[in-house]
Amino acid sequence: MLDIKRIRESPDAVREGLEKRGADTGALDEVQALDKQRREVLSKVESLKEKRNKVSKEIGRLRKSGEDTTQIQAETRELGKEIGKLDEAVREVDEKLGAVMLTIPNVPYPDIPLGQDESASRFVREWGEKREPGFEAKTHIELGEALGILDFARGAKVAGAGFPLFLGAGARLERALIQFMLDMHTKEHGYTEISPPFICNSKAMTGTGQLPKMAEDMYLLPKDDFYLIPTAEVPVTNYYREEIIEQPLPICLTGYTPCWRREAGAAGKETRGLIRVHQFDKVEMVKFVAPGTSYDELESLLMNAEDVIQRLGLPYRVMELCAGDISFAAAKCYDIELWASGQGAWLEVSSCSNFEDFQARRAGIRYRDDGGKVHFVHTLNGSGVALPRLVVAVLENGQQADGSIVLPDAIVPYMDGVSKIGPA
Repeated sequence: MLDIKRIRESPDAVREGLEKRGADTGALDEVQALDKQRREVLSKVESLKEKRNKVSKEIGRLRKSGEDTTQIQAETRELGKEIGKLDEAVREVDEKLGAVMLTIPNVPYPDIPLGQDESASRFVREWGEKREPGFEAKTHIELGEALGILDFARGAKVAGAGFPLFLGAGARLERALIQFMLDMHTKEHGYTEISPPFICNSKAMTGTGQLPKMAEDMYLLPKDDFYLIPTAEVPVTNYYREEIIEQPLPICLTGYTPCWRREAGAAGKETRGLIRVHQFDKVEMVKFVAPGTSYDELESLLMNAEDVIQRLGLPYRVMELCAGDISFAAAKCYDIELWASGQGAWLEVSSCSNFEDFQARRAGIRYRDDGGKVHFVHTLNGSGVALPRLVVAVLENGQQADGSIVLPDAIVPYMDGVSKIGPA
């Protein structure tokens, strides 16, 4: 969440940032009104408490001199009742203020592009060459079903549309890609592997910004107040929730999890295949860094994700998202998009974001600097990378005229030397 002091001291700048996102600023007005109300009530409470202290001292003086204190004690009791009412009023305002603060998105970083959708994103760079197969390219759906490595019909029979089923070499390929990415991040990029829970409670979901904004997109297990995680970002970031980190920063964590999201394939868009699914696997990277380093760390995070795709020899481009297209909690975000020849399109496979101290304030994640002073950390995360669209690119870019798939050289050792997937 935003720092209330930032709203109090620079309301126009915060409002301008929210307007760049296309966000409703009505909540900001409400926060300002509640903050003013809270400070007014607190002022009254402090004034009454000061008066009560003076009266208490006077009671002591009167008792020492043997004078009657009945009336002044009655006055003290009335002051106590009034203070109790005002304390309760402060608690009520605090609850309202906290609830409204949770609905306000992060303020975008000043230099990101202006605009409200992906058409306003800024091109950063492109790597690799789009392969021209020399024959009519098939989609991953056609390739996967013909090779017997993807079974969408049986996945839908078991769980419903948007729950793909990988079979044989398809399942092996997914597992190999996960292991390949984890090895890269831990052995070469300096991350520590974490294997987190695949469900989180509402406090964790609130800490990273999924709640309350995206409640309808999550899979809720209502009897236990648990959610199936939409991304490993949630459990990994919440690893330090409500803690003061006492070890040196940055801290870099990576982990594999399955992920679940209801919004996939909304309004019937791309509901068949692996482009938009309700369940998918992903390797995530999360960083906890000192505030002054977070934008350099974002560039490093992006390079780690790009390294994965370059090792696989897949063409991609990097786009810097505009203010209206970044996530609720992000201040700045890059997307990495893979080229898929069967789709004839760019597919987003990784988002790398800097949340500054937005998540840390919600989750209570702080660190102690060299001088012993406590600050909120800056958090970052990026897909390193998401599996479904990576598999799409591997299949479609590696397809041969006979329908077989030539695998990237980097993944062959993880496939026990298998370099091509052909008909079973």
